[in-house]
Amino acid sequence: MNVRRFAWLALVLGLVGAGGALAQEAALEGGVNPGYHAPPAWFKDSFLDLREDLAEASAEGRRLLLYFYQDGCPYCAKLLEDNFGQKAIADKTRSRFDVVAVNMWGDREVTGLDGQVQTEKEFATAMRVMFTPTLVFLNEGGAQVLRVNGYYHPHKFDTALDYASGKAPAGMSFPDFLAEAGGTPAKGELNTQAFFQPAPHNLARDKIPAGRPLVVFFEQRQCGACDELHGDVLARAETRKLLDAFDVVQLDMRTNGPLVTTLGRRTTAAEWAHELNVMYAPSLVFFDERGKEVFRTEAYLKSFHVQSALDYVASGAYKHEPSFQRFVQARADRLREQGIVVDLMD
Repeated sequence: MNVRRFAWLALVLGLVGAGGALAQEAALEGGVNPGYHAPPAWFKDSFLDLREDLAEASAEGRRLLLYFYQDGCPYCAKLLEDNFGQKAIADKTRSRFDVVAVNMWGDREVTGLDGQVQTEKEFATAMRVMFTPTLVFLNEGGAQVLRVNGYYHPHKFDTALDYASGKAPAGMSFPDFLAEAGGTPAKGELNTQAFFQPAPHNLARDKIPAGRPLVVFFEQRQCGACDELHGDVLARAETRKLLDAFDVVQLDMRTNGPLVTTLGRRTTAAEWAHELNVMYAPSLVFFDERGKEVFRTEAYLKSFHVQSALDYVASGAYKHEPSFQRFVQARADRLREQGIVVDLMD
């Protein structure tokens, strides 16, 4: 290990931010080490001057990938072990990208592409990092070409690497590129639930506020993650109880089913998904009583985090706690105080 990498690891291990401290204190279940997960040795040795990192990557014919993580994050562990643990994915990533790790609770200084100097946690806040891992792919000019907010299974992550490295036809969106690439075998139809409001959907609440928030399930056919969401997460009593606080709608994000949006505009499900930049199925997009989007989930999540997202909006916590991760840790603590086992990957 060279001197720079040793110093980098020593500093990261020595500086535990607020979220990291909570994660270390928590006796989490689920078979995932709740502590620090070291990045692969091929991640870039960076002083976190992103201007230098971008220039060095471009000079070597690669792009820059920012990896936001936190200690005690089981989805970060899955990314490092299940995704980067596959040689083909690791080789593709390191050949096309320089990967720079940023601790969302860290205190190291980050110099952004605009020259502004912030701590890692300030930079993560400015980048609106709500989930870990969050991966931001930048092209040679520093423009964001793709952002992955949360964990993708290996086959979707591999497709994301292709898209972010410029392998898609010009002008093609990531959802279209992902659809063309195909995925794991899945049901050919949408999963139905009794609590989904029937079509046609008039979701307008801009002129007459609704009595409670709205959650829209953007899904699609042939979606294994959608099948898992319905077969497991939505089958749980705690999830159903939390959903009682919402108006709940399911949309097929790839069809032209007509609807009226929360702001009163007539369009289709596919067009609205495109306008909202919904890239992942299933995505849960939350709107307040007046039709303003207030939160979303758009990656693979197990029951605890889906339930936490529902609680975050239903309780109104998003209005005073801008960090979803802090809310998750506080919620986990409350549940443990009640004697409930908190299993992040159950």
